[in-house]
Amino acid sequence: MPPIVSLILQCTDATAIREITHVQTLWSGYGSIKRYVLEGGKYPSVIVKHIQLPESDKHPRGWNTDLSHQRKIRSYAVESYWYQHYARITGPDCKVPQLLHAETKGSMRLIIMEDLQAFGYTRVLTPDTVSLAAAKNCLTWLARFHAKFMQVPPKGLWDIGTYWHLETRPDEWAKMNHVSLQQAASAIDQRLNKATFQTLVHGDAKLANFCFGPEDQVAAVDFQYVGKGCGIKDVAYFISSCFSEEACENYEEELLTHYFDALELALDKQFDFQSVKEEWTELYNFAWADLYRFLDGWSAGHWKMHGYSERLTQSVLEELNYV
Repeated sequence: MPPIVSLILQCTDATAIREITHVQTLWSGYGSIKRYVLEGGKYPSVIVKHIQLPESDKHPRGWNTDLSHQRKIRSYAVESYWYQHYARITGPDCKVPQLLHAETKGSMRLIIMEDLQAFGYTRVLTPDTVSLAAAKNCLTWLARFHAKFMQVPPKGLWDIGTYWHLETRPDEWAKMNHVSLQQAASAIDQRLNKATFQTLVHGDAKLANFCFGPEDQVAAVDFQYVGKGCGIKDVAYFISSCFSEEACENYEEELLTHYFDALELALDKQFDFQSVKEEWTELYNFAWADLYRFLDGWSAGHWKMHGYSERLTQSVLEELNYV
């Protein structure tokens, strides 16, 4: 019996595996995500994330100097730590898959977790199919997540969350075309990092990382870049993943109002909500400018680099006197 199969049977009390479905290949071919349909036991199915890192001495350039590879290694360690130590804290109103088993052996890392489809979260929406109401439900999830982890230290996670964080993206910074934004990148980064109110941010809160159930109930997946940050970074990035330039412009006030209303309901009374709202509202444009900085060096001309994001970025450059 293959080791993965015996591990799955052991941690689920299943009697057999009836079917295995390939869900997706991990970025850069670092492994796979598969669904195992089970017989007997506690779970009708589980999701298995199987990370197999390339061996350093097999790579022609040598992985030790490859920042991208080191970032991925760190991201999988963070995700495993998240599922082991934080996922159970989220609660049912902020649904994430719960961990069943995690294991690391050499260059192999295994994460066995609940299958959200078994709980009715069967749909993934796209910018073409997402409704405004469904998008608001994702913002509610983010608000509850940020409230749950307000001022919680990022032990075992990224010191600064989000996959586009400046310190981890020097190659993209060096390739930027937007000179003024390149010069302002550090100042923008510092404004976000020095916010008084910090929480844990999801770090990759795009629409594709949310699963939808009945009545557009929401659960979130993919916690490779979870870490410390002001929550508005997740909000800006989520909105960017959902809406066109025109929709961003038209719905900005409505979406931000919804997010902050949800945050106020979820936030512990020990925190001054109005102070959080005031600070993070002021940083909304900075969050967009920070994302724009990454996109400019990573994929110049990306569809998110539209007039709305350009306008917000320009307002930040003017505020910082980088024009």
